Parts: sequence; structure tokens; C-alpha cells
Amino acid sequence: MLGIINNLPKKPGTYMFYNKNEEVIYIGKAKSLKLRVSSYFKNDKSKVNLKTRLLIDKIEKISFVVVNTEMDALLLENNLIKKHQPRYNILLKDGKTYPWICVSNEKLPRIFQARTVKKNIGEYYGPYVSSKVVRALLSFFSDIFYANGWTPFSFLKRKVDSEEELNNYLQIITHIKKILSGRIQLVINELKEKMHVYSHNLEFEKAEMIKQQLELLKTYQAKSIVVNPKINDVDVFSIISDQKSAFINYMKVIGGCIVQTQSVELNKKLNETDEELLRLVIIDTRNKYKSTSKNIYSSIVFKNKISDLNISKPKIGDKRKLVELSLKNARIMQSNKQNASVVKKEKASKKNILVALQKDLRLKEPPQHIECFDISNIQGAHSVGSCVVFKNGIASKKDYRFFNIKTVKIPNDFQSIEEVIYRRYKAALTEKKLLPNLIIIDGGKGQLNSALKSLEKLNLTGSVPIISVAKRLEEIYFPNDKIPLYLDKRSASLKLIQRIRNESHRFAIKKHRKKRIKNTLKSSLEDIPGIGPKTVQVLISHFGSTKKVFSAKREDVVSLVGETKTRLIFK
Repeated sequence: MLGIINNLPKKPGTYMFYNKNEEVIYIGKAKSLKLRVSSYFKNDKSKVNLKTRLLIDKIEKISFVVVNTEMDALLLENNLIKKHQPRYNILLKDGKTYPWICVSNEKLPRIFQARTVKKNIGEYYGPYVSSKVVRALLSFFSDIFYANGWTPFSFLKRKVDSEEELNNYLQIITHIKKILSGRIQLVINELKEKMHVYSHNLEFEKAEMIKQQLELLKTYQAKSIVVNPKINDVDVFSIISDQKSAFINYMKVIGGCIVQTQSVELNKKLNETDEELLRLVIIDTRNKYKSTSKNIYSSIVFKNKISDLNISKPKIGDKRKLVELSLKNARIMQSNKQNASVVKKEKASKKNILVALQKDLRLKEPPQHIECFDISNIQGAHSVGSCVVFKNGIASKKDYRFFNIKTVKIPNDFQSIEEVIYRRYKAALTEKKLLPNLIIIDGGKGQLNSALKSLEKLNLTGSVPIISVAKRLEEIYFPNDKIPLYLDKRSASLKLIQRIRNESHRFAIKKHRKKRIKNTLKSSLEDIPGIGPKTVQVLISHFGSTKKVFSAKREDVVSLVGETKTRLIFK
């Protein structure tokens, strides 16, 4: 389950949850499949309602289908819910038909919501998620074209008295039809041209009105390539293959809507062709879903017919877009398989390294949780301690911590490491956090002994394996051992230790530099009598650095902080 969630794409789509009997129990939509689906399993169950807790407990399998837009996901969700009637989609489980937008073919066209498609009435667009979506679209059109004297229901209230008025009205209807059919760029181009004409004629108010319409249009996505009322009862198949495997996606389209999807992987046995593989899947899938459609859209050209089926590879239009959508889902399945393979190899490699490290350091178990400490200061000033955390051989940056040294007034790395170790594990014990499998100290025998003092104070002596690493010869020191360990310079164990130690040093230097810069700014400006923190903030924000403040023109500083403070600064 975790592997599926980790490999979900951050793309819009719908997802389906199955129970142990492989029954669909919930269908949802998402702007980002990965973020939405993973949220079910990351949240504290105690913080979600009973219905959701019961749902999560029953999930045994997850499938998904990727689409191009969030609106597509909404529409596909409705189609699949109507098809499967999942138990936990109670609010949508009403069997109702979903609304369309109809533009009538009358002389003065009407735009209205319809529950059924009657092609002799006019042109239909949709279906849409609910009447709420239809009302939102009509409201959107009203926002765009209201200044032209049109509202969604104005045709009920007014008559067209002139040829010019009729032409204006019909132009608005044409624009709306283009937007609904996805040809939004044509409308944008036409409006841009009109805006330039208004600007040229110095009609700036009209030009501004067009500009606002353009801004609305650019944020709107209307066309859903997963629905088209002219495409009825077809099967869509696509295939992506490599030397070892083939990934095939299937979509069932009825009444212009996708009602079934499936992606499968086939392992090649005898170097089969894409046509041979797709032929097998077409026959098996159509039998499985009892498809009687005579028309199949395919991503490849078939040289040999399958019974009396009409198999074609669309080249243009909405049919081609459906095939492209199917291909996108096949590619994602292939990509997920490849990523899973890479992750599996990386995990195996890191596991092997940790096992080797366990053996080399004579540990009781592989060190899956390692914490490493370093102290940074320059000439004894602004000392800070760093703690970096590696889990399963990977840096866990959210767990990094740094410590401002509080008890050590005179520069002393030994006392500083003693303080940091004590504070770190005192807090861990208080908060009942898990202790690491290995502690690494950047330094020699002296730093190690200092760390051991703190572990003894906390009654942790012997509870956590601890070593120190001296940089010069990469000497590894153990408690109570006078002779250090030297690992092979080429060993994976030593390279991992070096990587962790170097990361600790980098993190310490980074935090030390920030602290030093902050203190430098404070000492160079705030130390001036009469200049406070707010004045320093104003100056640094404007000039960028203390050096630039001191080299700035007097009048520029005066304009920011006044004559009195400027006199103090320049003095």
C-alpha cells in the first residue's frame, strides 16, 4: 500500500479504494493524486470522523486514473460513481442524470441547463458535476459579457430591436460556444484584437473592460477531453513497451463519458510485438467487462483485424485526445514501475551498507537511526553545536537541530560537546523519543570522552553505541579503547560515516555564519549610542549591508532616519 502511495503522481485524477473482496468502496477526485490519497493515511485517525475511520480500515487496494485538469477529475469521478455506486459515496449515490449546458439552435439562441441530450434542440456541452457547476459557468459568462448588455437569462426579459443588437448578441453566443468547446484561444485572440482597436481609438474604458474579460478567460479551463457527446460506445486502448515489459491502458467510453478504466502490465516472454500484446489484452478486457462496442481507438495501427471490430488510430480531434489521455496513464504506470525498481535497488544498497557498518563497528544491529554532532566557532566566537540525523542511510533534514552554546564562556570544544549532548538527550528522554542506534562525534578521543560524561549523567552509558571520528587520518575511536579503528578508505562504511560527518560540519558552519552575520550587524550599528534595532532594520533593509550604510550618501541616510540619527552614524 505504501509503495503505491509513494508512487502516485502529483497530477489531477480520480482514485478508487477497494476492500478485501476487491469491491470499490470509495471513489474520489484530486487536484494532486499523491497529496490527496496520502492524506488519508498520514492524518491521526482520532482527528477524523467515524465514517472516514471505517473507510480507511477497510482499504486493501488503490487504483487511479490521471486526467489533464481538475474539472476532468470531477467529471470522471461522477461517471465512475454512477457506474460502481460505492458504499462510502452515499451523498452522490442517487442515480440521477447529470446536467448539460444546451445552446439552442433558435434564431435568438437560449442557453440553459438540460438533464437529457436531445440533439434536435441544439448543441450540448458537458455533462457537468452538478447544477451548481452549471450555474457557476453561467455566472462566469455573465461576468465576462455583462458589460455588453447580456446576462444568462436576459433572453427571457428583452427583445432584439436592431440588426446591430442581434449581431452583438450572436457574437456573445459564439464566444460562449467556443469557450465551452475548448477553443478558448480563438476568443482570446478576438478580444485582444478588439482591445487594440479600442485603445487606438482612445476608448480606454472599453479597452479596460476587454482587458478584464481576458484576465478571466486566461484562468478558465472549460473543455474536458474525457467527455464528448459525439463519441459514443467505444473502447480506447494504448500501449507503451520496452524490451522486458508492456504497459497497457484501457478506457470504456459510453455516451461521451469514461465509465471504466484499467491499466495492466505484461512481461514479455518471446519478444512479442505491441500488436500481439494489445490483441491479447483487447480480447481479455472486452470479455471481462462484457463490451459489445464495434469501435476501438488504438495508439498503434493494427495490420490484422480482430473479428469484425473496427480498430483505428485517430490522428486529430477529440478521438486523438482520448488516445493521448490513455497513453498518459500507460506512461505513468511504466514510470511508477521504473521508479519502484530504482527505489528498491537504493533501499537494498543502503540496507547492505548499514549491515556492513554494523559489522565494521561491531554493533548489535544495523544503525538505521544515526545522529552526528559538531561544534563550530571562529577564534572562539559565536559557538554553535549541530546535530544531523540520518535514517536508513538518508538525511532526515526535518530532524536536524542546532544549539547555541550557553554554559561555555571561554572557547572550549570539549565542554561545548558535553553541553550539546546533554541537552539533546535530556530533551529526548523528557519527550520520550526514540534514541538513535549510533551517535557519531566529530573529533578525537577528547570530544568522545566529553560526550560520554553527559551520557553518564543521563544514565545512558552503554545504552547507545557512540564513536568519534578524527578528520586527519579518519581515526574511529570507541569508548574504553585506546587504539583507534582504521577502515579501508574505499569501504562503503567509511564513506557513509564521512558523508554524515561532513553534513554535520556543513550544517554547523551554516548556522554559525548566520549567527556571526547577525551579531556583526548588531555590533556595528546597534553599538552606536542612540541607534536602536528598528533603525538598524530600516537601514539594512534599504541598503543591504552595514558596509553600504557607511558608504552611502548623507542625504540618502537622512531621508530614511532623519538628521539626528544620521549625525550619530557618520560621527
